[in-house]
Amino acid sequence: MLKGRLPQLKITGRRALAAAPMVMAVSLAVMGVAMSASSSPRPDMDRTVEAVARATGGDLSPRGLQLVMARLDAGQLALARRFDPALNLPELYDLTPGWESLSLGGKPSLDQGVSGVAAQQLNAAMPTAFGALQPARPFDLRPATEADRKRALRCLTQAVYYEAALEPTEGQEGVAQVVLNRVRDPNYPNTVCGVVYQGAERTTGCQFSFTCDGALGRAPIAWAWSRAARVAERALAGHVAARVGTATHYHADYVHPWWSPTLAKITQVGAHIFYRWKGAPGESAAFTDKSSGREPVIDEARFARPRLLLATAADSVEEALAGAQPGQLRTVEIDGQTRVVGVASLGGRRQASKDEIAAINERLKAYESAPAVTVAPPPPGVTAMAVEEVGRPGA
Repeated sequence: MLKGRLPQLKITGRRALAAAPMVMAVSLAVMGVAMSASSSPRPDMDRTVEAVARATGGDLSPRGLQLVMARLDAGQLALARRFDPALNLPELYDLTPGWESLSLGGKPSLDQGVSGVAAQQLNAAMPTAFGALQPARPFDLRPATEADRKRALRCLTQAVYYEAALEPTEGQEGVAQVVLNRVRDPNYPNTVCGVVYQGAERTTGCQFSFTCDGALGRAPIAWAWSRAARVAERALAGHVAARVGTATHYHADYVHPWWSPTLAKITQVGAHIFYRWKGAPGESAAFTDKSSGREPVIDEARFARPRLLLATAADSVEEALAGAQPGQLRTVEIDGQTRVVGVASLGGRRQASKDEIAAINERLKAYESAPAVTVAPPPPGVTAMAVEEVGRPGA
């Protein structure tokens, strides 16, 4: 009976292997325990498909996947999961566990400067996370005053315009949804303008690049601004961008940022790829904050100028980085050369000051100059034996 259904199961299996990364990973482990029924040499893919077909009975739904997984021992299942691209494990990139908290003047990059077509290929190869799309609730602004409502509308319109002016309407709605999701996310400010301009007061760390790269200094095009304003008004009135759900991050498909594998990929709309937090922080129930209703007043003239710290009077890297925070980058000019420097941030630990380092060195000197410890002679009847230090360099 199974033999008669084999050609059909082969076709079904091939399609499923192309569409489901976890099935592919599990089937690789199945190959190690599946035995070919034929004595003639055949492609490995055929044997893999037959093994999956026998294990699932042709059912390649999640239930069928569970049947395949049930046949694997702990080692085979661990191997399959290790190479499952949908899990975005650091091992796939040869990264040490905890890599995201280690940086030297910035975050580690997985793309090593990849952009353009190469970045588009990397982004396309990254699968959407299973169950990543979660519904978002309609946004409830409740401004304290009419002036607060107008400020929120202007900030959200700016985000939509400068981030996605030429994107399709769904793409613009996705950008607006990300902003409003962040307002309700406890990890971000609880005002629209606070989210849009977060980090803009610093020389680095702008959450939305247009707030610190000088884009605000260019007057918007009237028709495109009006279109962005309509999208912003609908979003503030409760419209939900259903395709992005609880997304809190996005980027253009022609770049491959370091953080994309650390989040759950939801979908791509236009040129933007949307992500949410992995696990419980990305679920709908995690967005518990409410808009404060009082929007901050933004000094747009200040933020319309690109802010790039240039320490022309610095004589050394140490002087240029005086007062800098761990992970903060600065563009400085030293001896006629422009350099980008930063303070190392290792696992979130504070950088020791010069006085603290000097105090540590003094304590080390005191320890090294301490008198040698005298060893008491052995008690009567005990024979002292020489101790040989293994691995000690010769005198």
